[in-house]
Amino acid sequence: MANVTQDQAKPGDRSTDLLSKVAMTDDAPYDMWVETLGVPIHRGYFTDDVRKIELGWWEERKCNAAILKLVGQEGVAESRVTEIPAGGTLPPYHFAFDEVVYVADGRGLTTVTNSDGSSSTFEWQKHSLFMLPRNTTHQLSNASGQAPARLLHYNYLPTAMSLIPDPDFFFNSKYPTRQPGDEDAGFYSEAKIIAREDSRTAYWLGNFFPDMRAWDRLAPFRGRGAGGHVVWIRFPGSAMTNHMSVFPSRTYKKGHRHGPGVMIVIPAGEGYSVMWPEGGEKVIVPWSEGAVFVPPNQWYHQHFNLGGAPARYLAFHSPRAVDSENSRIDETLATRQQIEYPSEEREVRQRFEAELAKRGLTSLMPEEAYKDPTYEWEYEGKSA
Repeated sequence: MANVTQDQAKPGDRSTDLLSKVAMTDDAPYDMWVETLGVPIHRGYFTDDVRKIELGWWEERKCNAAILKLVGQEGVAESRVTEIPAGGTLPPYHFAFDEVVYVADGRGLTTVTNSDGSSSTFEWQKHSLFMLPRNTTHQLSNASGQAPARLLHYNYLPTAMSLIPDPDFFFNSKYPTRQPGDEDAGFYSEAKIIAREDSRTAYWLGNFFPDMRAWDRLAPFRGRGAGGHVVWIRFPGSAMTNHMSVFPSRTYKKGHRHGPGVMIVIPAGEGYSVMWPEGGEKVIVPWSEGAVFVPPNQWYHQHFNLGGAPARYLAFHSPRAVDSENSRIDETLATRQQIEYPSEEREVRQRFEAELAKRGLTSLMPEEAYKDPTYEWEYEGKSA
């Protein structure tokens, strides 16, 4: 079992000093910049609960915060945690990249202002998901006077800074947003379902999803096993995407792999995931609400529900072009991206059943699934 470690970054000079050092080192510009922030940096394969990790004062943002540099992010995506004190409002902030925010705890308000002065204000609560569009100014407030709020942020800043190694470009840019049109009315109103042209499935398009723990507009996630369901999420005008998978008690998903930078947070459930490189050692990630982990590039990973209720994991995807490029497999390696149940190692099933037995439970995986690689669960009821 592996877990997260934490160290304290040291404040330093800002953009000018960074730019002068970039040409003299092989270090990634984002990594160099993060070390100047003076906030805790949490490293490792996972963190148990982002609601409880240590934070530190970030003078520039006037709040307590921490950076997550988990192994699987691999210089592709940034994850960080921000805390808004009880009854507090953070200073307005402007940046030139898209950022998706998940509310790990608390309730509050966000105001997003365009370059023409028009603005949208919306309320959020625990388990809300929303987008902060690039080149807008946003301000975050805590609606509770009793407890702090904690937000989990995800963006593609490391990738962007590898091309333009200048923090000022991203944080002090005055590049205007496009002028809002009729299609922008209700920018943070209820998301809408969009059917794909190939009719295989559908995705939800919007900038605000009120409660991912309670979201029930799901479609069968056929082919991935466990009789699970899924919601696919896209944000207007952004390359950022999410999906959330919901799968039943005492079942587990098929092992699979993809490119780097896909952050996973747990809105509900109890279980564990296993991550491993092809032919390599396995890393066990125990999880419950608030856990975060990032499967490394092309590592297989598999999710197991040990609880008495359906489990949910919410995945934050790196920009589609980045994921596509890194999903290419060396021809010398096995080409399978998913491991069917009959092909998995025997210890997968044995570990799962042993963990359930510790809780006085038994597996609900159908025996037929281990014999027939084309086996599919029956799905009932309405779906998105």
